[in-house]
Amino acid sequence: MTTMTSIEREVKLRFPSAEEARVAVLKTGAVPLLGRRLQEDALFDTADDQLKARRSALRLRRDNGKTRLTFKGPVQPDVMKVREELETVIADGDVLHRVFEELGLRVWFRYQKYREEFSHQDVIVAIDETPVGVFVELEGSEQGISDMTAALGRSPADYILQSYYALFIRHRSKVGLAGDDMLFPGE
Repeated sequence: MTTMTSIEREVKLRFPSAEEARVAVLKTGAVPLLGRRLQEDALFDTADDQLKARRSALRLRRDNGKTRLTFKGPVQPDVMKVREELETVIADGDVLHRVFEELGLRVWFRYQKYREEFSHQDVIVAIDETPVGVFVELEGSEQGISDMTAALGRSPADYILQSYYALFIRHRSKVGLAGDDMLFPGE
């Protein structure tokens, strides 16, 4: 089992389309890392929402045949989204999902996105196509994120620090959607 502990630092930037995002990212000299694929995420919590109350998250991600379990601590006050992240690869996501249910954890939000990843210096650049829009997510050092933001023709005023759940809730109420999960049509 591989476990990674780190401080996650990230921002999102909104783009009109995946193609425009891809062109902008490649113009910076970013190198393709992982091709476009569907990621399916499930957030778990207790029946009385203890993790939400602690401003933390427990996520099970299925991505390209692999499953990762991630714990995210509370977001620290900063111009960028900064929080502790513990992540490990799981051999069998279905079994872990069942274990969580047996322990009384429940899925409270599911979301999907098509993600394509690039590398630029110490920054991982992800183009996320979601049911609520296209975002470029930048994760790395503060300086690396600032430099990449500028290379993309953007500024800190463009930073989006909200989670995909918060973006989904805002989009859902804005356009009058029903449903509790951020899924592509037919899912």
